[in-house]
Amino acid sequence: MFYTLTTNPAIDMVVTCDKLVPNKVSRTRDATYVPTGKGINVSFALDHFGISSTILGFFGGFTGRWLHEEATKVCPVKSVEVQGITRMNVFVTSGDDEYIMPSTGAPVPRDRQLEMLRVIEESHDMSTLIVSGSLAPLMEPTYYDEIALLCQQKAAELILDVSHPHLAELLAHRPLLIKPNDEELGEIFNVDVDSPDQIVRALHDVHERGARNILCTLGSRGAYFLDESHVYHATAAKVRMYSTVCAGDASLAAFLSVWYDDRDAVVPALTKAMATGGNVAMSAGIGDLALVGELEKQIRVSEVD
Repeated sequence: MFYTLTTNPAIDMVVTCDKLVPNKVSRTRDATYVPTGKGINVSFALDHFGISSTILGFFGGFTGRWLHEEATKVCPVKSVEVQGITRMNVFVTSGDDEYIMPSTGAPVPRDRQLEMLRVIEESHDMSTLIVSGSLAPLMEPTYYDEIALLCQQKAAELILDVSHPHLAELLAHRPLLIKPNDEELGEIFNVDVDSPDQIVRALHDVHERGARNILCTLGSRGAYFLDESHVYHATAAKVRMYSTVCAGDASLAAFLSVWYDDRDAVVPALTKAMATGGNVAMSAGIGDLALVGELEKQIRVSEVD
């Protein structure tokens, strides 16, 4: 079974306003509160595509209780309770612009980190662990290594969607898949990603460092995927954007829902991933994904290397 681990979950407050004006009141509308965190988003999207998963995460305070209750309505949750309050992030859409204001999050002390490792160790039905998102305060990047080694001991596959610079060192554990965006690819691995040719070279470089498969998203420019023998590019769906929150996470889930059991099905997997990301960008949170089938007609996938 898939498990997802969100080390720093959150509630996203997504609002719109006509115009943000400094030092003046900017009236908002359409406030939506979304239980989230990158791994949680992946689990929600997997559930939509009929794939079971279990959510792992650290939860604290009244926001953590609400987040836990909402997540449990969709997927099983194995939580580790922490002191402090689970964070709330603010996303403001003003005209064609989006302002993203993430919070720091509740600290996770070492004893709570060890408790999560115990939960992972005792999850005997875990075949794949998807680790997503930022680290909470008090968590060292080497915690990722502890998780990776535990997965190896359990013979569980590891998928990483993390933006920490330590991702470069984590490739020594040979994760099944990593999912950076183009900015993360360039900054973490110190490679140029300004042109398609540079992105393809960068993907090969990262693959040689240990990433067995790489899904690299580029927003409105689509996505690239590298496996053992090919590099593919998929276009993005053209949609009216409401919020990019959750789009990358849902794209990852959609890709896995096709590719995980059939590693040759790259084209339909990328097609579903890009259509799903586009559909999510049209709403707050994951949304209902009702237009994925329609948006798939826009997507074009080609082998580029």
